[in-house]
Amino acid sequence: MNRKSWICCWVGTLLLLWWSCSCKSALADRYMKYKDPKQPVAVRVKDVIGRMTLEEKIGQMVQIDRTTATIQIMKDYYIGSVLSGGGSTPLPKATAADWIKMVNDYQNGSLSTRLGIPMMYGIDAVHGHNNVFNATIFPHNIGLGAARDPELMRRIGDATALEVRATGIPYVFAPCIAVCRDPRWGRCYESYSEDPKIVKEMTDIIIGLQGEIPNGSRKGIPYVAGKKKVAACAKHFVGDGGTTNGDNEANVVSTRHDLLSIHMPAYYDSIIKGVATVMASYSSLNGRKMHANHDLLTGFLKGTLKFKGFVISDWQAIDKITSPPHANYTYSIESSILAGVDMVMVPYNFTEFINDLTYLVKNKFIPMDRIDDAAGRILSVKFTMGLFENPYTDFSLINEVGSQEHRNLAREAVRKSLVLLKNGKTANNTLLPLPKKVSKILVAGSHADNLGYQCGGWTITWQGFDGNDATRGTTILGAIKSAVDPETQVVYVENPDSKYATSGEFDYAIVAVGEHPYAESGGQSTTLTMADPGPDVINNVCQSVKCVVIVISGRPLVIEPYLPSIDALVAAWLPGTEGQGITDLLFGDYVFTGKLPRTWFRTVDQLPMNFGDPHYDPLFPFGFGLTTSKSAMTRSVSAAAAGRPYVLGIMVSVFIGLYIQSILLT
Repeated sequence: MNRKSWICCWVGTLLLLWWSCSCKSALADRYMKYKDPKQPVAVRVKDVIGRMTLEEKIGQMVQIDRTTATIQIMKDYYIGSVLSGGGSTPLPKATAADWIKMVNDYQNGSLSTRLGIPMMYGIDAVHGHNNVFNATIFPHNIGLGAARDPELMRRIGDATALEVRATGIPYVFAPCIAVCRDPRWGRCYESYSEDPKIVKEMTDIIIGLQGEIPNGSRKGIPYVAGKKKVAACAKHFVGDGGTTNGDNEANVVSTRHDLLSIHMPAYYDSIIKGVATVMASYSSLNGRKMHANHDLLTGFLKGTLKFKGFVISDWQAIDKITSPPHANYTYSIESSILAGVDMVMVPYNFTEFINDLTYLVKNKFIPMDRIDDAAGRILSVKFTMGLFENPYTDFSLINEVGSQEHRNLAREAVRKSLVLLKNGKTANNTLLPLPKKVSKILVAGSHADNLGYQCGGWTITWQGFDGNDATRGTTILGAIKSAVDPETQVVYVENPDSKYATSGEFDYAIVAVGEHPYAESGGQSTTLTMADPGPDVINNVCQSVKCVVIVISGRPLVIEPYLPSIDALVAAWLPGTEGQGITDLLFGDYVFTGKLPRTWFRTVDQLPMNFGDPHYDPLFPFGFGLTTSKSAMTRSVSAAAAGRPYVLGIMVSVFIGLYIQSILLT
């Protein structure tokens, strides 16, 4: 071989090697492990993190409100998540199809980025899919705590997940697992109970929302079982229900023992059940803002409890690390990210957040491995949810929103949540259950025919609504009219005077009173009195006619002054859209089974007062709840049949039922 041939051979060999390496590199670029669903989640996370720029990682850590988001913003800033704040909807009375279109549009922006990382849309679905027109609204958590039925919680979680997914949304900011220790707190109805054991049991809703975690799964690993389930969020970590005087977003004064024994147990269970995310609390612990508490967010939650999902901030919460809020935003970002917050709910000023966080990382105030950890946790949840394989939503679940099956479930939840506090002025003279066939019934009170009052806050809008037009459901009045005999006259007067009540020749009266809707700080109260004219309605009606009073409220209210004139008293909490669950019990189709999830005080001067306190002197103790007997149910059924030509036999059965009941209750 001559010199020229030898050189040509070597050049050819080198070219062949170069070509071979180029092909391998091209193949490697085409095969991206993070896009392969057969790869383990940890492998996919490592692969995609290795491909991402700092800008892309920080983008994953940002959650903006839908009013700020556009397709172009999603693409340009690599935004990791979008949310609907309370009442934020694509259109007034938007349909499921409207929601799907909006979510898919934002997803288009995310998928058009260099790496095509999908965004995750989040929403408050705290008692059903509460932002959405025509959705099923379940009782608020305090009522579900009265039901004390973990299996029911699973079914509610499952139904809620279906309705949320039906609108294209894969992530909910629920459940709230706060332990409310003072009913003056404006979020007390978001708490299942004053008792940490009950709150812990209610975390079974996570299994309904996300799916049953597979056997053998490691503790702390998030789990979401497919396209009909959603990622859940345990909130608000930790102690938010124990603030001084129940002040919202304020300070919790607590020993380590009380924090771990009262406020932490539900988090243990939530993490064991595979909860995907945890939201930090606005509140402080012994003067230290929770959003800046490294010991608890990173040391305890991520370290001791081995939580592998991501920590999300509350709405503009990192701003409130300083006083006044946003006074030193760079410091707020630094302290929250170093404390362990992974995704920041920064609804509006996201460019400021991105710029400041980028500066902090580039100047080594925040190490790169903290950013990798945060972005990696977020991506891990997205992989687990199947978002990379199914980023878009189809229309296959659209009919799940407000389905009759879900409304029947909500009606069952209402039945199980009601607590009977009084039944008759004496044990021998009970009022409930009510006969369905009588001459005339008086229905009174501002809450008897108001779906908004019945649902409470976090319904359609953040603070709730007034009236019957904002969504679909059955009011108490509507339920009464459906339940009674067709020949029974139902008269509704919202605020009758005593003369009207006396002169109307009513067989009995049903009075519905309570609180007007509120959420968060809007519900702070130092007096805990029912809304006017509730007290006047009770006095005017119940001193003139046999009456059952239904209290529609997010917590116990001052009721002792009116108790002597009331024949029967029912705590209905905030029951949601299915008012027939109330009449199911009033008229004896089912018996009362609910038990007080929290202490009913005599006066606000006693607060805070919880079961086990040395000064415990309640009007009705924690766990109290009467029931109606089977003999009483016989009375109601017999009375309802009075239209048949067996009047004498029915009268006999009524008297026998009353006699047996008097023996049982004496």
